[in-house]
Amino acid sequence: MIAKLTGRLDSSGAGHAVIDVGGVGYLVEASARTLDALGAVGSDVTVHTEMLVGEDFLRLLGFARAEERDWFRLLTSVQGVGTKVALAILSALEIGELQRALASSDSAMIARANGVGPKLAQRITHELKDKAGALGGIAGSNPSASASSGPLGDAVAALTGLGFKPGEASTAVAAASEELGAGASLDALVRVALKKAAK
Repeated sequence: MIAKLTGRLDSSGAGHAVIDVGGVGYLVEASARTLDALGAVGSDVTVHTEMLVGEDFLRLLGFARAEERDWFRLLTSVQGVGTKVALAILSALEIGELQRALASSDSAMIARANGVGPKLAQRITHELKDKAGALGGIAGSNPSASASSGPLGDAVAALTGLGFKPGEASTAVAAASEELGAGASLDALVRVALKKAAK
């Protein structure tokens, strides 16, 4: 499982980038926002990744922030939302905009993304309204205040890696953080969150 890549941006195109890590070029699919965030070819970059494995394919998706990866996982948990649609939504909407759209059941905003019709947008808002609140409770809509790249985000990633849904993992980690207080270690967060998620 490849969770993160740090290397040099070798090239980028529509919907993808090639990152050179120690002489090996990794083809990474990404949203337009992530590709913009990577900067110029030749610069040093870090992307959080999601690896998709099938019978006849192996794909690596890249995200500028762990928070964006968490939202990708959440979006693809909805029936009818595949990789292409989830990346289109993340290209069209900032994380904060997506949170607000879900919180207010504004399916029209989600339908702005390429490939998302009114019915699918309504299904997304219906299914993710409650789960999005849990993710928002950890990361918030302010990227500078986001904890997704710190212990909280790592703890959520650890729980989702163990098979918990992103919403469940976020809720459990938020509860663990509240109990343990600021500055809790990753080990402590995961341990307490697992107990809470198992209840």
